[in-house]
Amino acid sequence: MEILTTISEIRQKVKAARFAAKQIGLVPTMGALHEGHGALIRQAVEECDIVVVSIFVNPTQFGPQEDLARYPRTLQADAQYCEKLGAHWIFAPSVEQMYPQEQLTWVHVEKLTEGLCGAHRPGHFRGVATVCAKLFNIVQPDAAYFGQKDAQQAAVIQKMVQDLNFPLEIRVCPTVRDKDGLALSSRNQYLSKTDRKKALCLYQALQKCRELIEAGHREPAQIRLAVKSFFDQPDVSLEYFEIVEPHTLQPLTEISGPVLAAAAVRVGTTRLIDNLLIDLQPPPA
Repeated sequence: MEILTTISEIRQKVKAARFAAKQIGLVPTMGALHEGHGALIRQAVEECDIVVVSIFVNPTQFGPQEDLARYPRTLQADAQYCEKLGAHWIFAPSVEQMYPQEQLTWVHVEKLTEGLCGAHRPGHFRGVATVCAKLFNIVQPDAAYFGQKDAQQAAVIQKMVQDLNFPLEIRVCPTVRDKDGLALSSRNQYLSKTDRKKALCLYQALQKCRELIEAGHREPAQIRLAVKSFFDQPDVSLEYFEIVEPHTLQPLTEISGPVLAAAAVRVGTTRLIDNLLIDLQPPPA
């Protein structure tokens, strides 16, 4: 496995792979890799001839008060992990490689970015969409792999690829969780032992939401009230808990089909997100 740090290097590798008719898979990450990323890499290795893992902490998706400076950077450990899983190349560019001059061209996906995290992180998805467009142009993959935990991000990237006719498929892989249900995230390492236990409120509330829907409850407003108590604890602040249509991400006033229940919470100073796709079940007879 090789670590490539310049656009010219990765393009040369991709050109040779294309000439050899190899299928290329891309797993875009910001590093600090965990088993959630591992699941994406494994699927890419299974489906593609060449797997590229990009590791780039993208500054344009962080707001002024967010955790860009302290975001974990563990390239050596990440490289060992990628090699163990069978990835072929790591693309780990510097900020200067990706943004060599003032960026004047941006990708903005409308509507899908207005709610959920987009309402609380202005400019975040503009940065995400732009850096993914750049990575897709640089690596030219046949498929790119994203996690369901970042459901809004996945929906935004799928729409961008569709609307701009990128010649690749977006594969969305299931959320990977610890045994207690907490979704794996690079930010989990910020949590103290006490905060780690408090963070379970996120998954517990989503599970309660699923139970209520499967029991026949159809009004999102009532469900949100029913799960509010999970977040009523010290050092826990609910940012949002929404029930939306899975593809448009539009809020629902009544549940009549599959839904996405999505939430964001701050535990101490750490912001966490999670979601569940819930299929409508008929009420018990």
